Amino acid sequence: MSFKILKNNCYGLDIHKTWIFACIGITDPNNRTEYKQARFSSFTKELQELCDWLAKYHCNDVCMEYTGKHWIPVFNVLEENNIWVTLSHSKYTKPQKGNKTDRKDAKWICDLYMCGMVKPSFIPPADIRELRDLVRYRFKLTCMITSEKNRVHNCLTVSNLKLDDVFSDIFGKSSHSITEQIL
Repeated sequence: MSFKILKNNCYGLDIHKTWIFACIGITDPNNRTEYKQARFSSFTKELQELCDWLAKYHCNDVCMEYTGKHWIPVFNVLEENNIWVTLSHSKYTKPQKGNKTDRKDAKWICDLYMCGMVKPSFIPPADIRELRDLVRYRFKLTCMITSEKNRVHNCLTVSNLKLDDVFSDIFGKSSHSITEQIL
């Protein structure tokens, strides 16, 4: 049983914290696929070498799985080099259990992608991703400030200092001045 190849020149990436395993599948007009495999470090210099390696084989179509945050630097470098990246959750690209290696995983991702069997994830444009990161960071800072204010409030309550009964804002100027005097 064979699958119809929809993409003649594409590659799959298996990404880890330190290493990236790449496999390019080049299919000729007779439907014979030749594979080229390589391993790259996740440092920026080697990510650029990965892009050069792809350019050498005229490959602009990439599929990679994502788990954690290790895929983000790879995605950013590939995107900067005008390489189309299809990102897929690892549950859709998992190989069968058994004799499993990282090189085989990269080849498996490449094969699935060639046959159009990868469910892509939505990745917003770069400007939306930057805005989302800023909004998330602001939300995190707001939560941290609220958490610290609650700690101060609890400390005052446990110490039987009822500033919240006297002041509408226990973090205002007057309340802050009284707290400083007590300390």
